[in-house]
Amino acid sequence: MPRRATRQVQVGRVPVGGGAPISVQSMTTTKTADVDGTLAQIYSLAGAGCDIVRCTCNEVEAAEALAQIVPRSPVPIVADIHFHHRLALAAMEAGVHALRLNPGNIRKPDQIKAVASEARDRGISIRIGVNGGSLDPDIAQRYGGSTPEALVASAVRELDYFREVDFDDVKISVKASSVPVMIDAYRLLADTVDHPLHLGVTEAGPPPAGLIKSVAGIATLLAEGIGDTIRFSLTADPVEEARAGKQLLEALGLRERTSVDLIACPSCGRAEVDVIAVAQAAQVALAERNIPLQVAVMGCIVNGPGEARDADLGIAAGRGKGHLFVRGKIVRVVPEAEMVEALVAEAEAIVAEGIEARLAAADEHAEEIANATRDELLQIQGHDVNHSDERAVRVRSRADD
Repeated sequence: MPRRATRQVQVGRVPVGGGAPISVQSMTTTKTADVDGTLAQIYSLAGAGCDIVRCTCNEVEAAEALAQIVPRSPVPIVADIHFHHRLALAAMEAGVHALRLNPGNIRKPDQIKAVASEARDRGISIRIGVNGGSLDPDIAQRYGGSTPEALVASAVRELDYFREVDFDDVKISVKASSVPVMIDAYRLLADTVDHPLHLGVTEAGPPPAGLIKSVAGIATLLAEGIGDTIRFSLTADPVEEARAGKQLLEALGLRERTSVDLIACPSCGRAEVDVIAVAQAAQVALAERNIPLQVAVMGCIVNGPGEARDADLGIAAGRGKGHLFVRGKIVRVVPEAEMVEALVAEAEAIVAEGIEARLAAADEHAEEIANATRDELLQIQGHDVNHSDERAVRVRSRADD
């Protein structure tokens, strides 16, 4: 999908905008002054696919801790600043790679420009982080509340202050807890400025509702080519935010796959196993291995391999057996109790040897066994569970009357 053209900024070694890959962000929930605890969470976030991590800098002790955290972090660190501009100056002294400023919380132009001037001199980028819940009262009154126009006006006013001191190393977010407002605000902002945009639905809440709202907002804009870095704002372990962001980008084809894409049928009367249980067990087992394949779990051999023929690998149940298939071809038949184990072993073999090698290593009798099982199930369950052939005859007879 075509991406919106923007200027580019750096957050440490991570480029944002200007055609750079879309990055994933999250924020620590530890007390920043707890250096070891914060670093442990940063490493967990990086391992889950996070490219940039934000830490609150709400007190002097937090700023002091950042001086120890930044050089030991595996990813760039952004200091989150609210109310006190001097903490922004302290965070830059601590060596952070970027700042996030909320225009609704630091409102004095001289303070805003002082921070921007220091960032300019140090080569540090700033995110203007507008939030629908903390708009400057005069803007909220002028536009009738947290409207898309109000969010964008707040960002533009902050940007104007930055420009007065020749600072434009900026990315912008205009987050709202309402998905429609968030989408409209980012669309308007994209038409107003050429800065890279940080996408998110603020205060989305706990999963699954928070995930749904975040995906609805972020994915809609990414599909339109809008957005350069993303964050899921969930009431949950921030590692879940990082995983969700990474998985969304992979699902949209905006990031190279590094983890499993597990697809599974929703189950039906034909299913020969508990599809939900098997799929969940396979998801857990494969996720631990970071296997970059599309893997299918199908409830029956009748339709499974055909419906999931585009998957790299899959397994379909039938009469106490698991029928393992690679790109739609049955390669092995295993006992039902060993389905997940066999699926994981074959996935590891594909990663090590390649698809063609595994197809060549197929059990020569596997297809024959699968066909026999399929025929047996069709005899039991019927070729036409909806009786469509009989209906067609009755339809024709009524039409000919």
